[in-house]
Amino acid sequence: MSHPTPSDLHAAALQLRSAAASAQPCPPLRSVLGEHNIDAAYAVQTLNIQYALEQGRRLVGSKIGLTSHAVQQQLGVTQPDFGHLFADMAIADGEEIDSRRLLQPKVEAEIALVLGRDLPHAKHTLADLISAVDYLLPAIEVVDSRIAGWDIRISDTIADNASSGLFVLGNRPVLLRDVDLTGCGMVLESQGEPLSVGGGAACLGNPLLAALWLADTLAQRGHPLRAGDIVLSGALGPMVPVRAGDVFTARIQGLGQVSARFAPQQGAHQ
Repeated sequence: MSHPTPSDLHAAALQLRSAAASAQPCPPLRSVLGEHNIDAAYAVQTLNIQYALEQGRRLVGSKIGLTSHAVQQQLGVTQPDFGHLFADMAIADGEEIDSRRLLQPKVEAEIALVLGRDLPHAKHTLADLISAVDYLLPAIEVVDSRIAGWDIRISDTIADNASSGLFVLGNRPVLLRDVDLTGCGMVLESQGEPLSVGGGAACLGNPLLAALWLADTLAQRGHPLRAGDIVLSGALGPMVPVRAGDVFTARIQGLGQVSARFAPQQGAHQ
């Protein structure tokens, strides 16, 4: 079924909200939305973003997903996707995360861009983007899925706000000119054991290229990036599953480190 009705879209949006509220993942949505119906998937995402805003939540930026060419091939797509970040998704560096907020979390290391200028154009140059970036921070994105067993295709993850969960930002801002975004290495470790390694080149070749795609895409959709927005630019290496009590530290060359600490004794819903 590749042409869902407005009623189908609202039902899918409600299914995702109910899964989050009950901590019980739901079946994939692609049987209703169509496996590759990206427009329908973003329509569901938008319905839930509007619902969240009506509940008083505050948008603070956007995240980019599917920046790995290998993952794109796995899902049968040729471009990234995006989701939205809310203030209540932000976790301070080292702050304990209550796993009951999450269903089946995983973590990945990223570079966060914080903007100092709006990006309102349908087509930006790299110079536009560079001028707009105020500073960078190391970040850990806690990705999550309301879809049972992470059984997702492109329409499932887009509808589910690009499988967003929470995010942790470092607290020592770094200027763009002081970091080699393509050449910087990354290691994500727990208790001194490296669990994921990668670097800037893993993110569409350069995190700035991912951010440029996002800036153009959001402006074309009528919701451009604004000064003050946080942009999670995409994973620098493979994501790692989370268990209650885990502590992860991401170290990114030139950006320093950031840690995500999950509370013990409260089992994540796996």
